[in-house]
Amino acid sequence: MAGAEAFAGIGKIRYEGPSTKNMLAFQHYDADALVEGKPMRDHLRFAVSYWHTMRGTGGDPFGPGTMVRPWETESDPLKAALKRVDVAFEFLDKLGCDLYCFHDRDVAPEGATLAESNKHFDAVADALEKAQQRTGKKLLWGTANLFSHPRYVHGAATSPNAEVFAYAAAQVKKAMEVTHRLGGAGYVFWGGREGYQCLWNTDMKREVEHLAAFMHMAVDYAKEIGFTGQFYFEPKPREPMKHQYDFDSATCINFLRAYGLEKHVKMNIETNHATLAGHEMQHELEYAGMQGFLGSIDANTGDTLVGWDTDQFPTNIYLTTQIMYSILKYGGLAPGGVNFDAKVRRESFEPVDLFHAHIGGMDAFARGLKIAAAMRADGAIQKLVEERYASWSSPLGKRIEAGGESLKSLEREMLAKGEAAANISGRQELFENVINTYL
Repeated sequence: MAGAEAFAGIGKIRYEGPSTKNMLAFQHYDADALVEGKPMRDHLRFAVSYWHTMRGTGGDPFGPGTMVRPWETESDPLKAALKRVDVAFEFLDKLGCDLYCFHDRDVAPEGATLAESNKHFDAVADALEKAQQRTGKKLLWGTANLFSHPRYVHGAATSPNAEVFAYAAAQVKKAMEVTHRLGGAGYVFWGGREGYQCLWNTDMKREVEHLAAFMHMAVDYAKEIGFTGQFYFEPKPREPMKHQYDFDSATCINFLRAYGLEKHVKMNIETNHATLAGHEMQHELEYAGMQGFLGSIDANTGDTLVGWDTDQFPTNIYLTTQIMYSILKYGGLAPGGVNFDAKVRRESFEPVDLFHAHIGGMDAFARGLKIAAAMRADGAIQKLVEERYASWSSPLGKRIEAGGESLKSLEREMLAKGEAAANISGRQELFENVINTYL
């Protein structure tokens, strides 16, 4: 590593067990501990988000940034970006996190022209590649920022300006090339401004068709350059737009099937986005999982009293248990992972707070993993679910599920019986009480 340590005085974060009082140690995340026959690190595949961790300032609509970042001393944007690479990989190494994620404009500054932006990106990619080789860290996924620059005021792939569409395509092409060069396991599309504020001035059909065409271009180019990483859509219903076309998992999956993209794209699901859509994270995971589209997750949470995307670090063990139960149920995330798309609070402005935040999130997910695995091993919840659906194991239930019945045949069945069998209780409180016995 070039130069002095950015996080001087902080050593490598170790697993010390639940009894430790050391808040710069893991209480539950033991990377090599086996859960369901696989190391924790392979179940969880933790990743650090470059945008929040390395570029977050703590600014909000009511005031400028508050973050104290001693390494931010370079006035030249490219020199600053190159210096930031060393800081990022020092953080990854000390945290014991194997993966990271980025937007193109997180790691490299925007230039005056597309050519200059690409030149900056190449220079930083050189540094990232060397850092990966030096440390063994890897890229979980890359993406392009198609929402921050004023050119994207009306969207990118759904812009009414054809040249903006073309610029966005060129930007994604470059981001895919760099992701491929760095061995990224995936590539994410998040339509930050792919939606509308007002339907009166919007040709929705045209915009959605343009988005599909854009996605097919990306699929075609991936084949051309030999990129075999997984493509992801990241659902979000609103913010910054009033309505975004990637509203939730169901909407995204419908879009993919409608436009022939279902073989190429899975879901990257974020907790805070799920709640903005009026769903629980568990719902989004279950829907994507049962449809075969569960790919990766952004690990964070929102605040029930604040109605926007607060991107807080996850500390709720009930939440992480729900998440890991669904992930285990559907066979895990690889080549996806658990990316901490989360930021320290504006009031938590010292560098050490980055460690406290990630340690807490990693421990919360480790506990959720262990609890979910224990629930699966015990089988009590699954047994209760099977009891609730026991009638579907009857001859009639089996014939219906096998497609052997019709409206006429079922009418004959009910005319003969006169009335359906009595329902049994859903026992919601029992289910919830059983869950609590594991926590």
